[in-house]
Amino acid sequence: MKYDLRFPVVVAALLVVGLMTVSTAALSPRASSGIFTKQMVGVLLAVVPVAALWWAGRDRMYKAAPWFFLLALLLQLSTFVIGKEVNGQRNWIMLGPLQFQPLEILKFAMILMLPVVLRGGYRGVMTYVKALVIFLPALAVVVLQDFGGAMVLSVMFGVMLLAARIPWWHALVALLLVGAAVPTLLYPRLEPYQQKRLTIFLNPYEDPRGAGYQVIQSTIAIGSGGVQGKGYKQGSQSHNGFLPEAHTDFAFSTWAEEQGLVGALAVLVLYGFLFWGLAGMAAESPRLQDQILFAGVLGQIGFQVLENIGAALSLLPLTGITLPLISYGLSSLVSTLATLGLAYVVYRDRYDGTI
Repeated sequence: MKYDLRFPVVVAALLVVGLMTVSTAALSPRASSGIFTKQMVGVLLAVVPVAALWWAGRDRMYKAAPWFFLLALLLQLSTFVIGKEVNGQRNWIMLGPLQFQPLEILKFAMILMLPVVLRGGYRGVMTYVKALVIFLPALAVVVLQDFGGAMVLSVMFGVMLLAARIPWWHALVALLLVGAAVPTLLYPRLEPYQQKRLTIFLNPYEDPRGAGYQVIQSTIAIGSGGVQGKGYKQGSQSHNGFLPEAHTDFAFSTWAEEQGLVGALAVLVLYGFLFWGLAGMAAESPRLQDQILFAGVLGQIGFQVLENIGAALSLLPLTGITLPLISYGLSSLVSTLATLGLAYVVYRDRYDGTI
């Protein structure tokens, strides 16, 4: 049995970056108390699902996928009834002292479920019908409350369809239709503040004290770090409260201010190694079903990294998508580690079983 030990080493390195970032962001007057301790608890909690996946193995997880997906959908639906509102979005569930975001469970469940229905690859119209039966209910229960989360699910869905080897021109037509629908059908239906949030990155100084404030402070923090940075726990933008959400949406800005261009590039290199490792695992997996799963993992984490860092640099709209393994958030951290654990287990079992 062959293990690629480079993969967990890269994951561990990104976790260290995340813990350092959260520990320094905790000094901000905007940060909630105890976030570093909670992040450490999140790392420890992630051991439970990862160990369960390691014990269950690939084939058992595929067999349990429909039930797990149904549970994830029900949890997401329950937020409409018992959900707690955080930052204007009612998509959190409170169970005593435990607070979690069902969307993170739904992402994991979709990554596990779509390979089951697409394992035969492209076989005409029925391929799309089966895939949409999974995707549309998930999208419907998310899009009304979390536009950023809906974007992540959509990218995952598209990437996994491509991995199922649909005709390239189908993908091109779908991309053109989505590109036409967003500005003509979706954008006009958004509230004015939502529209502004999606476009303000083009010129944040148009509203420097309102919608553009966060992006402006983010770019100031990144730029002030220079080449070598101000040093660990020496960031002025985050510690003085100028940079909002320094531990979540703008964790990359917090890191770049203190570690400079060198540290920012190091993070990009680490993510590059992570994606290269996942792509290599997919290439070494003989079953199409497993390759589709790896595509889902790459689609989710890759898009979140691109969107979060792009928004921090004022290159993409700010959608509230956190930076995997680095931003603060127990739900996101545990889910991301569980997803990467699932990928590693599938790679371990790539020659086993009959599914």
